[in-house]
Order: sequence, then structure tokens, then C-alpha cells
Amino acid sequence: MGGANRSHQASGHPRLLPGHSDDPDRGRKKEAPLPPDRYHHRPVLLDETLSLLELGPGDVVVDGTVGGAGHAVAILERTAPDGLLVGLDVDDEALEEAGRCLRPYGERARLVRSSYRRMNTVLEELGMSRVDAILLDLGVSSRHLDTPERGFRFADAGAGETPLDMRMDRRLEATAADLLARASAEQLQAWFSEYGELPGSRTLARAITAARRERPLRTTGDLLAVIDAAGIGRGRKHHPGTLVFQALRIAVNDELGALREGLERAIEALAPGGRLAVIAYHSLEDRIVKNAFRDAVRGCTCPPRQPVCTCGKQPRLELVTRKPVAAGEDETRSNPRARSARLRVARRREAA
Repeated sequence: MGGANRSHQASGHPRLLPGHSDDPDRGRKKEAPLPPDRYHHRPVLLDETLSLLELGPGDVVVDGTVGGAGHAVAILERTAPDGLLVGLDVDDEALEEAGRCLRPYGERARLVRSSYRRMNTVLEELGMSRVDAILLDLGVSSRHLDTPERGFRFADAGAGETPLDMRMDRRLEATAADLLARASAEQLQAWFSEYGELPGSRTLARAITAARRERPLRTTGDLLAVIDAAGIGRGRKHHPGTLVFQALRIAVNDELGALREGLERAIEALAPGGRLAVIAYHSLEDRIVKNAFRDAVRGCTCPPRQPVCTCGKQPRLELVTRKPVAAGEDETRSNPRARSARLRVARRREAA
């Protein structure tokens, strides 16, 4: 893509990467330091993503979910010597770790604590209009799952002491415990059914509202006890808590709302010819991405039998991947969390 936005690198940029280096060799390829074990991030579908984004020297790239910076490091290597990465994340711990990993790249890496659904505002603050590529690696990160006190997982001996938090952005007021305390049975059922596709959603919702009248559900152990007492998922291969926790996490963080809004912001931010890559991990996410790409490729939303277009919408994207790309056997064997990953890529139309 040739770095259509390289001129932006010289403009003023608030909220730069913490502790950025003034190393005069910062544009050269170099090994980024590995994060500590607690935060070690193994980027999923890395080679496939880099190949399909077709990155080149000088490209300006947004990593909308920078996390442990696994993809970000590879992007900066691929766009050397003068490419620029804007890394977004709502998690303060993730940004701190990403800042450490990306410090060798100096001002080529710029991190902002923000949701990718506000990508347009961030780019405007950084003095940018369009970018060459965008990556969204969705869902919960390995770091979240491997940090028990964040409350994203239940398969832990300390479940009785683990708070029901699940906030990716700890500036949010409502935790999972708060939602369980105040949501109606109908709302709980809707979350478990839509976000978790959980059999027995109505039964569990009623069990939760009954249990909380006795005492608050504050820990993952409290919730697991209700799930078990309600008899949800008995005889099934996988623990029903997986689907329940997924549903609550999505509700707490408004993940699907952020995805719908973020995809629109990403399409708007792409320069003509720029590429958008999205890695989804469950069918709800992937369906939203698929439909958003389809609508942007089609453009016109008028009824098929209407002879003349009146909506005025023009096609904005071209599909790069007709079907989602899945991880290969070697990757899924070494990283089981890659098994459910699905990568879709689209290209901004030149005339858009």
C-alpha cells in the first residue's frame, strides 16, 4: 500500500507510547523483548493476517485491540523502517505491557487507552484522516483468562474468592456481580440465550433471581453454585459455566455493540485500497463481521424488486476472503485457543 499516510507521522500526537525510546536506530528491525509469563501473548493467525493485510514499509496501521502486542510487534517489523502503529485498548494493564514490548520502536508505536468503537476520535486527535490497514482481534485475551482476579474464568481452585468482575475496561462502573444483582429475570434470560446460546437460559435466570434474594452473588464460586443447583448442562461434555461466563462478559463490556460500531468506524478510517482484518472467536462475532462486510460490499439497501435505487448507498468494500480463514493443525496443536478463531479480510474500494 506504500504508506499513503506517512506524512501524519510528523504531526503532533498526544498520549504517546509511555517511555518511548529516542534510539536513533529505532526504525531498524530488532527483536522486541518478550513479555513476562503472566502476560505472554501468542498472536493467533499471525502469518495469515500479515499476508492478507499486504503491509509494506511506511504503512500506517491501527491495531484496535493491541492487548499483549503480539500482532503489533509483527506489524511494526513488517512496516519498517518508517511505518506507524496506533494501538488501542481499554485495558490499562494491557497498555502498560504493550508499552514495554513496543518501547524499542520509539515513536513508531503510539498507544491510546480507548475502545476501537471510538477509533475516529482517536485518529482525529492524532492528526490523522485515513490509515492503510486495521486489525481487530476480538474477544477475551489469554492474559485476561490467566489473571484470576479479573474474574473471566471459573476453572480455578480459588473460585470462591475470585470476584465476579469481567470488566475489560476497569473504568466501567458495572461489574458482572452488579449485573447479576439488578438485572431482571427476562434480561438475564436474554443474555444467556443470545450471548451464550445456553440451553436452560430461562431456568438459570430464575435460579439467579431466587438465589440473590438470599445473598448477593459476589464471586465466581457463588455463580457456579447456582448453575450447579439449577441442574443446567448436566450430562453435557462442556461445563455450562463456559457459556454463562461468556454471556456475562459480553454483556458487561457491550462487546457486540462495540463491534457493530467499531466496524463502521474502521471502514470509514480506511484509505482507498486499505485493508481491514477481523479475527473472531465465536459465531456471534463472526456473524456480525460477515454481515457488516456483506452490507458494505453490496452498498445499496433498497428492496431487490425496486427498479431504481433511492437509498444512495454505494459499495465501500471488496472481499479479500470469501470464506473465513481458520488456524492450521500446527497452530491449534500448540495454541488450543486458536481452534475457534476465524479471520475475515476486506479491502476499501478505490472509488469509495
